[in-house]
Amino acid sequence: MSGANPLVHWPTVPFFHALLAELREVHTGWAVAGLILTLVLVKRARSDGRRLRTVTVFTGLHVVLALIAGVMRATDARAWPTLHLTAQAFAAVAAVGMAITLVFGGLLPRLGLRPPRILGDVVGGAALFVVLLGLAASAGFDLSGVIATSAVLTAVIGLALQDTLGNLVGGLALQLDKSVSVGDWVRYGEVVGKVTDIRWRYTALETRNWETLIVPNGQLVKNNLLVLGRRGGAPTPWRRTVTLNVDYRHTPQRVIALLEEALRASPIARVAATPPPQAIFQDFADGYARYAVRYWLADLEVDDGTDSEVRLRVYNALERAGIEPALPGATRLLVRDEERREEEMQRDRAARFAAISRTELFLGLPEEDRRELADGLRLAPYGAGEVITRQGDVASWLFVLASGEVSVRVEAEGLEHEVSRLGPGSILGEMAMMTGEPRAATVVALTDTVCYRLDRAAFEAVLRRRPQLAEDVAAVLARRRAELDDLREDLDALARERRTTESEGALVSRIRQFFGLDEN
Repeated sequence: MSGANPLVHWPTVPFFHALLAELREVHTGWAVAGLILTLVLVKRARSDGRRLRTVTVFTGLHVVLALIAGVMRATDARAWPTLHLTAQAFAAVAAVGMAITLVFGGLLPRLGLRPPRILGDVVGGAALFVVLLGLAASAGFDLSGVIATSAVLTAVIGLALQDTLGNLVGGLALQLDKSVSVGDWVRYGEVVGKVTDIRWRYTALETRNWETLIVPNGQLVKNNLLVLGRRGGAPTPWRRTVTLNVDYRHTPQRVIALLEEALRASPIARVAATPPPQAIFQDFADGYARYAVRYWLADLEVDDGTDSEVRLRVYNALERAGIEPALPGATRLLVRDEERREEEMQRDRAARFAAISRTELFLGLPEEDRRELADGLRLAPYGAGEVITRQGDVASWLFVLASGEVSVRVEAEGLEHEVSRLGPGSILGEMAMMTGEPRAATVVALTDTVCYRLDRAAFEAVLRRRPQLAEDVAAVLARRRAELDDLREDLDALARERRTTESEGALVSRIRQFFGLDEN
């Protein structure tokens, strides 16, 4: 027997029998099969990743403990009963987790139902409690003492953890009644943020400043929470308010009409078209009237400076109308000192003269006449996207473009086409002012634009002193009209020259007739 293999004496078969028996008794095979089924079904639904990770971890721990318990069982170690029971407990936790994951992460989403996550946690916790109690009873544990002292234990836990329990109950209430959902925009105190998560203990609000506010659920339940953009169960825009002050010299009717026209004339990014922006006379104050502009924010996700854009639109409209925002009396006296006022007037006069001097329409005028026209100019700023003139409107003024870029658009057969872009030194609406005919095109500011408005009366004073100016102006207008026609249709050089000559003669006659020069 000296040549026999010593491994034959190792109790190989009993060892594996004990190991397999252990794995069978703690249901390891069923646990692994259930995990695979859960991963396949729930991952296909692409949901509930947190529960999947938990189930996987507990299943893995169960397998490890089951293998160790099998080894202990084969060697008759005293630690085997404890490991055996622990492996069963982990199997129970994994089984309950799989069932909850399959129902709340696989079955219900396939049926179109999306219950709050906290509901699955409550059901899973209750089921796990019952299963573990049954497992303990089957293992021979006497639970009568636990049940007898449960009332005292509950009271102690309730007193020690009342705030935490309040948060837990509050989180459950928020999700069950769906008063607040993930994705809602809310105002909590002075903070406006988006609900990104509702946990057992807290609700997370992300603000537009890249901050996350953690609010305990107990506080949310106790305090007022304003849900933005929700009315009657249907999502609607969020109304915003911008206030301004205007001197009493300007009538409320004029101010309100001016503001509403400016806000509704052309779209403002992220401002809803319906309901339209509204201006109201809000209150009387010491030395000025207080107005409010109300608009509805269309997209809560990307509100980045919309109030500022509305204020710029309001400021430009007031500036074009010659209305200055009112200041409190003490501040107004401090700012309006004569020396500074004179400096501002000189700079403004120089800027207006420069704008007139580089405009083709007035290049042939003597400096004296150009300065007179410059004194008649009124500042008219426009923001990007605002309509400066609209095709078909009748107006007795033109614009001198001092800075910025504008788009000239013509509407034909219901379609609007861009025919040209103009920059500093250009004039807009000159044909309408010179002849009285409706605007031939719509002009839209492409950038923030500074214009000066020249009224008919200021130009007429110069024209009456120099009637020959009508011919110079007509020549420029005729050429500009020919260039515009050239953009609309393909004309050869001879046709363009003939049309320019005919147009110039007709325009001279119309200008002289419109301004009554032939009557003198």
